[in-house]
Amino acid sequence: MSGMDVGIGLLGSILVAGAAYSKRSLTASGAAAAVVLGTLMYSLGSAAWFGTLIAFFVASTLLSKYKHKRKAAIESGYAKSGNRDAGQVAANGGLGLLLCIGSVIAPHPAWWAAFVGVMAAVTADTWATEIGGLSRTAPRSILTGRKVAPGTSGGVTALGLLATCAGGLFIGAAAWLLARLGSGAVTGASGQQAAAVLTAGAQHPLETLLPLLAAGLAGGLAGSLSDSLIGAKWQAMYRCAVCGRDIERGSHCGSPAEPLRGFAWMTNDAVNVIGSLFGGAAALAAVLLAGWL
Repeated sequence: MSGMDVGIGLLGSILVAGAAYSKRSLTASGAAAAVVLGTLMYSLGSAAWFGTLIAFFVASTLLSKYKHKRKAAIESGYAKSGNRDAGQVAANGGLGLLLCIGSVIAPHPAWWAAFVGVMAAVTADTWATEIGGLSRTAPRSILTGRKVAPGTSGGVTALGLLATCAGGLFIGAAAWLLARLGSGAVTGASGQQAAAVLTAGAQHPLETLLPLLAAGLAGGLAGSLSDSLIGAKWQAMYRCAVCGRDIERGSHCGSPAEPLRGFAWMTNDAVNVIGSLFGGAAALAAVLLAGWL
């Protein structure tokens, strides 16, 4: 980690987080957390790691603003909205930062594969929520297959599943593009090894398009679907005493809501972290089974 890397990471993070804060996509705590996360990601993991994180954040933020008024009624029952706080930033990017740190301590391309899966998971889940919320057909419970009200935790739609796949593939493509910035920067190769790869005109499989698309798709699907499954079965849910809606937050319509099911500690952020773990594991399994690692 050089002073220049820290400076570049800090400046880039401040610019992105500041713009997001000005557009009310981040709270003050969320912006501060994003600056810390982005600075560490760039200074430890290079532009590829940092850029993939930014690709998730920018694309997901733009989607959260798309047809916001139409989605406002549904989002009123969510534990968190598109205005991300520090908890959401940590839940979406914290595991990725740990993987980045792992790649510094014990360099190996497996860290990069898992990182792509984690970023694909949080992206796919966000895209499924933002785009799936616009579906004209009622969502169905991932547990029972029965129709549920829009915004119900664990509800899935065909449009949401398509968005899940698109989000995972988007991260895979972004990771591939960013990995081309420098061979060895994402796979843990030493400078000498990276030079040898470039001289031979070859790349590590995890710096080429197909493996990263596969990792993104596997991570996105596994992460988003596990998020829905855990949300439907174990996430803390409440019932509004005023309107009768099942919601993720402890208050609604200006009144305290009644506990309905799930574990009190299984918040939306906790579900996101667990979904990210599944996404990272699925991406790693995909590249291992395909012989790319």
